[in-house]
Amino acid sequence: MNPPTASARVRGRETELERIGGLVRGPGGGMVVVCGAGGLGKTTLAAEAAARTRSEGRVVVWIRWRNDPGQLGQDLAQAAHILGLPESRLEEARTGRVSLVDAVWEHLATMEGWLIVVDNVDTPARVGPGSGPSAAYRGWLRPHGGGLLLVTSRDTTRQTWGPDADLIHLQPLADNAGGAVLLDAAPHAGTENEAEALAARLSGLSLGLNAAGTYLSVPTSLHRTFIAYQHALDTEFADLLGADHPAAATDPAVARRVVRHTWDLSLDQLHSDGYALARPVLQLLALFEPAPVPRTLVTPELVTDATGLPATTATVDAALAGLHQYGLLHTPETDEPEPASPAMGPAPAPPPGPRGHRPLPHLPRAHEHLARGDRRQFDPGRRRGRGHARQDRLANRTPPRPPPRPQYTP
Repeated sequence: MNPPTASARVRGRETELERIGGLVRGPGGGMVVVCGAGGLGKTTLAAEAAARTRSEGRVVVWIRWRNDPGQLGQDLAQAAHILGLPESRLEEARTGRVSLVDAVWEHLATMEGWLIVVDNVDTPARVGPGSGPSAAYRGWLRPHGGGLLLVTSRDTTRQTWGPDADLIHLQPLADNAGGAVLLDAAPHAGTENEAEALAARLSGLSLGLNAAGTYLSVPTSLHRTFIAYQHALDTEFADLLGADHPAAATDPAVARRVVRHTWDLSLDQLHSDGYALARPVLQLLALFEPAPVPRTLVTPELVTDATGLPATTATVDAALAGLHQYGLLHTPETDEPEPASPAMGPAPAPPPGPRGHRPLPHLPRAHEHLARGDRRQFDPGRRRGRGHARQDRLANRTPPRPPPRPQYTP
């Protein structure tokens, strides 16, 4: 139940770390949810917060969600026992004289200054006990302790986590922070400006930055500089970042560490939850050049024409909502931080679409090929393959892009 050790310095997350540290040290405890799409570094941030908290002499317990409510209950009971819950009270719960979940949280409410991390809770509806929503705070995840419960999840919605949870919605790293990550791993691969340019090409995705830095740090790698690696991404994306991993299909822990597979976990979860169009709609959006996509363009007719799958207004709306819930879409008009979540600022919003349209995002360039899910797209000799022919057909439906809005300064 010890937290993982960060393999490198955590860059670009001081605001979030200070927010978590303040909640740990402050009165009243609570619950904070570090959320966002796969690959943004949620676990890394939680591990760094755990290390800083432990260095202050506080009790830290790390729990990995295994999609098993019973195991989570045992782990939280053990955490409460570490924090002084008497064995006699646990025995009362085992024999059914008291509720285990209530016994655990009644005790945790009396203890201050601890940090319990529950990592990778990407299926909060299954946490239990029982079938009630997490936002009701009657299950294993509650904001009622004297210390801080920190949850990491790909689910970004307030509806899931309830009004009393602090949401820290992670965004991609800024170019300077991403460049620092690359320089930490491969200090001889180029200049600061070259590292920042590669970080921008990788869209600030922590998992991609770490993969690139690891590659560049190996003396036998073919591409040894930031410039060479950036150029190679255009022709060797599958080998550099899009490669399969033989264990990813059977081990989610491995899949989370592999760029090609990490989003598949979210898409697989959406499919199992009934969002059958989530993956094909994401692949469809990936065919458009980097620009906001007007919501009114993504019609059932377009989805059916592009994917060959039956679509209705309800199923398309559900697919887009599910992708947004798991952090795979950014909608500029709706992603402003909520008053109860001051730890994160808004990401720079792309220019709005035509009047009356609600823009959907483009995918960052580093993610376009991954979202397409067709490895033939990586072959430069097949640039005009099925996906691009489809893009040509769709172009006739795309409304003309308005000129950029002028930027005014007060």
